[in-house]
Amino acid sequence: MLQRIGKFTSRSATGVVGSVRDALRKMVELPRNIKQACLLGLDMVFVTASMWCAVAFRYGHLNFHLGPLEYACGAVTVLVSAIVFLRLGLYRAVIRFMGQQAIWAILTAVSYSSLVLGATVFFTQANVPRSMPFIYFALALLCIGGTRLTVRAYYQAKLRSRSDNVIIYGAGESGRQLLTALHQGDQYQVVVFVDDDPGLQHSVINGLQVAHPRELEQLIAQHNITQVLLAIPSASSERRKEIINSLVGLPVYVRTVPRINELVSGQSSVIQIQDISLDDLLGRDPVPPHPELIDRCITGKVVMVTGAGGSIGSELCRQIVLSGPSELVLLDNSEYALYNIERELRQLMATAGQELELVALLGTVQDQQRLESIFRTFGVQTVYHAAAYKHVPMVEHNVAEGVANNVFGTWYAAEAARKTRVETFVLVSTDKAVRPTNIMGASKRFAEMILQGLAQQDTHTRFCMVRFGNVLGSSGSVVPLFREQIASGGPVTVTHPEVSRYFMSIAEAAQLVLQASAMGTGGDVFVLDMGEPVRIVDLARRMIRLSGYEMNHDTHVGEHIDIEFIGLRPGEKLHEELLLGSNVTGTGHPMIMRAEEECLSHRRMNKLLLELRQHCDAMDVLGITSVLNDVVSGFSDHEVRYDHLWKKQSGLQRAALKVPAAGGNVKELFPDKP
Repeated sequence: MLQRIGKFTSRSATGVVGSVRDALRKMVELPRNIKQACLLGLDMVFVTASMWCAVAFRYGHLNFHLGPLEYACGAVTVLVSAIVFLRLGLYRAVIRFMGQQAIWAILTAVSYSSLVLGATVFFTQANVPRSMPFIYFALALLCIGGTRLTVRAYYQAKLRSRSDNVIIYGAGESGRQLLTALHQGDQYQVVVFVDDDPGLQHSVINGLQVAHPRELEQLIAQHNITQVLLAIPSASSERRKEIINSLVGLPVYVRTVPRINELVSGQSSVIQIQDISLDDLLGRDPVPPHPELIDRCITGKVVMVTGAGGSIGSELCRQIVLSGPSELVLLDNSEYALYNIERELRQLMATAGQELELVALLGTVQDQQRLESIFRTFGVQTVYHAAAYKHVPMVEHNVAEGVANNVFGTWYAAEAARKTRVETFVLVSTDKAVRPTNIMGASKRFAEMILQGLAQQDTHTRFCMVRFGNVLGSSGSVVPLFREQIASGGPVTVTHPEVSRYFMSIAEAAQLVLQASAMGTGGDVFVLDMGEPVRIVDLARRMIRLSGYEMNHDTHVGEHIDIEFIGLRPGEKLHEELLLGSNVTGTGHPMIMRAEEECLSHRRMNKLLLELRQHCDAMDVLGITSVLNDVVSGFSDHEVRYDHLWKKQSGLQRAALKVPAAGGNVKELFPDKP
């Protein structure tokens, strides 16, 4: 019998809850003006009921009599309350998303309503207890404010049931701001804080416990945590590295709020949750810039950047703008890239309050006449030459065009700078120029040698070059590729288990170029002390784990993404180098070195350039490779294997040898081939 009663009671309670839920759902689906009218009517019911209950509470029984005067006081209170509630905007706020401002408006509105009730009772001498307005205030506030808070709590609970459980690492000011911001949305449900400060551990902040970092693994399993949000913007790079390394093995997606310098400068806010930065992925401290070196060739000068729309060129432009040049000239052969960087720089200038002339020019560095015209017309004083084809396999497939752009683009730009007496010319180079195994690296080393040859002449222009490793996040680099592959569920492709590279961030690369321009004396090759090279497979594993996935050989339960080895690409080396020899000297910057390397005379270089130009014009990739083999150290015995045009011509030649054309022969079909 008791079991039946229990089941009936349970079913009844469930039915009531279900009915209330259905009623709330139907109410939410009503048009907004109807909902506002219904809510106003409900509030007036609460006002009336609160006045009646206040009298009953004071008398202690329900057997009391009210006359016409008392009813008139109640009617005036209801009418004035409705007007006050409307004027204070109680019905403009969406209840399920209302914040502190809406709650304060409710408190103010009920206070005014209570004052109106008290005034009418006092001036009419109505026969009600004098404490009745005060009791009314408490009851009305409870009914009007309580129902709204109940509805808001219901919807927030409903939203949280569909959100991801997350942990905030860092219970400081940024962590608390992040928690407040996340409470306003439905994407994340914060379960607990984690902090390594013993003074905060085991305390409660905004209703959440603060746990010790060693409890992370247990908390992740216990609460089904999907993400850990790092709210440690002021932590040092070393401390951030330690924390991220401790999270690498956990099956959670690790994200972060911006660093403290971005928050202070206004570039970002604490609620802008983002992926782990490239500097954090790199696992080493960025090279600190020397502002006085950066400004020396920029502040108050006319500066030009070639390849301004590219990864390095665009970052150079961003940092140059902040150093206050008198004019910045952008040159790029891509209309879309030039449009994007010009628009971004104008927004940056407006935000930073910078006033300078910004000129965007379409053009190619292979047009020396146009370059001379630009340098002379604008009075360019400093040139940063970032225009180049840098993708190794792409240049292997397009030898003649790659060499023409990287070698002759540099030659024409440097010659134009020399003739127009530009003060400083800086070439953006690469570690692939050291003992290269590919056309791209050989072409960049040849470009370096051009500047070394020009520096031997009596010239007004200082020529120097900056050589650095792979740039994280640049177009064609592994990090954007890995992120895309991880987002699509894998696999992540790595060329070889042992392949390694030197890495730096785009900001570091740009800062190095700008600082080198101030230290160059002529013909200098600057390289960065980049520490130890990073294995690409280790970087891939780090990114997979920080994205909350496991790999095929891990034992943790969760979603897996595999790493697939696809073999070295055309012209790719297992390991890169930064120096040709061991003759290295220091500079004014502790992390920048000056390399003393072999070079050719200016006369010898001119002769080789003319020969190379003939081969490029004739699309003779074998001749191009022969010149590079003879000149570039470490590039001997390189064979053309992948150039699309050369392969097609070779195929046609073989076909012609088998089936000669009528009235002709192979020599006539291919007059440029031996």
